[in-house]
Amino acid sequence: MTDTAFQPLPALDLAPETQARVIAQALPYMQRYENKTVVIKYGGHAMGDPEFGRAFAQDVALLKQSGINPVVVHGGGPQIGAMLDRMGIKSTFEGGLRVTDRATVEIVEMVLAGSINKQIVEMINREGEWAIGLCGKDGNMVYAQKATKTVRDPDSNIERVLDLGFVGEPVEVDRTLLDLLARSEMIPVIAPVAPGRDGHTYNINADTFAGAIAGAMDAERLLFLTDVPGVLDKNKQLIPELTIAQARALIADGTISGGMIPKVETCIEALDRGVKAVVIVNGRVRHAVLLELMTNHGAGTLIVP
Repeated sequence: MTDTAFQPLPALDLAPETQARVIAQALPYMQRYENKTVVIKYGGHAMGDPEFGRAFAQDVALLKQSGINPVVVHGGGPQIGAMLDRMGIKSTFEGGLRVTDRATVEIVEMVLAGSINKQIVEMINREGEWAIGLCGKDGNMVYAQKATKTVRDPDSNIERVLDLGFVGEPVEVDRTLLDLLARSEMIPVIAPVAPGRDGHTYNINADTFAGAIAGAMDAERLLFLTDVPGVLDKNKQLIPELTIAQARALIADGTISGGMIPKVETCIEALDRGVKAVVIVNGRVRHAVLLELMTNHGAGTLIVP
């Protein structure tokens, strides 16, 4: 694709030999992932800086140009919250999930499948590739059902089931459209909104949605771009690699805590669905995707079966 708006980055001040060595070192990784699917979850908190956004778009474009099949799934929690505030709609959370009534789900769909989705599409297109914006409704790609979540009261130890409204979880994924787009050299950018068989629209946690897409696509890698470096040990040092068993042990002993617990659990679920490996990456590091996929060092925590 050619784009009159495409403006390459200024060339780095490197000797020709150094430039050639960098390209040569990346080549084995390009070959490793050639014709493989890499699903990238682009988190809401990692989307705030235009420079980081452009670096992300360049990474995705380069993957496609290297013969890799990138699929982008994005969140947008902060942007949804800001729009709800502007509309005067009060937003509440239960068990870490946004309670989504009928008015809220309309705003969620408008923001996720509308403004945010098209901004990401435009960023990638400006880097010389064809991106197309989608959500779970397109091509009957994803069907959802109402999510159920049980919490235990710490004082009474009594469990209760939360009613989260139109919050869903994916139960059916049809990869037909995604396969067609891959053959058409297009990059899908997918918002985590999907219909239910009951006729309602559901807001789905973007991590969960990305895991379902990656599992259905037999993805070689699933990358979660977020606002943390990865999984940290008790000394706050990055853990470069974990097995499922090790990750569960770190949850049990409290090393993995707070908001990292559901993210790691989502990684484990994706591995159970057939994803080869999952990585939690700091999306606020420029070119984090390339650092993770195209270098020896990686850029986050790799979780493997």
